[in-house]
Amino acid sequence: MTGEDTKHLPLEDLHSAAGARFGAFAGWSMPLTYPAGVMKEHLHTREHAGLFDISHMKLFEVGGPGVAALLNRACPLDAGALEIAQSKYTFFLNEAAGVIDDLIVTRLDDGRFMVVANAGNAAEDERHLRALAADFDAKVEPLDRVFLAIQGPDAWAALSRAGIETGSLLFMHGVEPRQNWFMSRSGYTGEDGFEIGLPEADARDLVGKLLQDERVQWIGLAARDSLRLEAGLCLHGQDLTPEIDPASGGLMWAIPKELRASGHFIGADALRSILERGPSQKRVGLKPDGRQPVRAGAALVDADGNAAGHVTSGGFGPSTGHPVAMGYVDNALAKPGIRLFADVRGTRIPIDVTSLPFTPHRYRKG
Repeated sequence: MTGEDTKHLPLEDLHSAAGARFGAFAGWSMPLTYPAGVMKEHLHTREHAGLFDISHMKLFEVGGPGVAALLNRACPLDAGALEIAQSKYTFFLNEAAGVIDDLIVTRLDDGRFMVVANAGNAAEDERHLRALAADFDAKVEPLDRVFLAIQGPDAWAALSRAGIETGSLLFMHGVEPRQNWFMSRSGYTGEDGFEIGLPEADARDLVGKLLQDERVQWIGLAARDSLRLEAGLCLHGQDLTPEIDPASGGLMWAIPKELRASGHFIGADALRSILERGPSQKRVGLKPDGRQPVRAGAALVDADGNAAGHVTSGGFGPSTGHPVAMGYVDNALAKPGIRLFADVRGTRIPIDVTSLPFTPHRYRKG
């Protein structure tokens, strides 16, 4: 992608003024770190509240009489069973049951749903959904919104001080608190948190109020990555790809049992055959020995040097105090306590299979 094609956040001037260091991600120029640095940004989010500009992600409003049927075809989802304001983590799958994208779908009212898609896949997701919608009485409308996330134990209190009440909004729910606003409570950090899609003028006003609160700091993409990795959450394009199915990814909890058996979503037959024979590999947590982080792409071998899998995400965990990683290993090796070795530039680093997450989730569920 050339520099001219790079997309810029609507609030880029605010990030520049805050001293952000920018880098390319999924075709966007994104703030990677701020002057505090990744370690402090990460810990501030776990202890207080981190503010993230996630406007690179895409919001789609999908509506019409056939919208539930469309979503049931596009995703392994029972859209009609969602209560109003309920959100569900789900996927677009290809015919081989590979993950085109992972998404969050929220029911806004009887005939309208909000779909939140990842940055790198937004254009492909829109094409995919529009093509499917041609067979249903449903419309796909991409929204032009600034999208912010505020994450951490003080997130609700900081929003309250900024004039936004969150008390009735529970984990994995989403509402429209004002015209052209969408607010959900999910969180890609393992902490309690909120995502707010809103017009740019409103976003500038809200950011100004939030940053007057010393509990709130801008957080860049580098700390967003270390936070989600500690929380054992997948990054599409690394831990999930069109070559990886939900069973291998350890994500079957997101697909209701009755749909596994009888759903007519794209990829259903392929997924059923994978489940019948068992996936050949599984996503696991990986804890390297020592202080050397093991990065995405590192090959994994067993004690005899046989190929055992590969690392898909890795780095240092500021909250855990040690390196953390995730990856895929042969099914027989996907048991906590099994020792493997990662090849890091020709050096074999011992690495133990471990359960996820590395830090406990602290979502507000009730």
